[in-house]
Amino acid sequence: MAGYVDGYVLPIPKNKLATYRGMAQKASKIWREHGALEYRECVGDDLKIKGMASFPNLAKSKPSETVVFAWIVYKSRAHRDKVNAKVMKDPRIAKMMEGMAMPFDVKRMAYGGFKIIVEAFK
Repeated sequence: MAGYVDGYVLPIPKNKLATYRGMAQKASKIWREHGALEYRECVGDDLKIKGMASFPNLAKSKPSETVVFAWIVYKSRAHRDKVNAKVMKDPRIAKMMEGMAMPFDVKRMAYGGFKIIVEAFK
């Protein structure tokens, strides 16, 4: 089994969600052009499940925030490293960030790389 995923969980102020979505749409195009297999950004909808740890608690989100859960799929960790190196050198990324205040607190974003251990498709 092959595959690698970069995963993210981040709290986003609800009033900045549209800004974040626009930024994510641009980023998804850049990542996919450089070889990412899949790019997903999902906003919280059903987050208060009784008896379980919640994403808002894990992300330490405030009442004025929601949680975004996102992932990018690659062929392997090496493929991820190559794609991300290209993305970071892409001038569109720098241009997108130029003069823009981030719509979320980067220090509160959780990120990690994950080996895929189960794949199932319909």
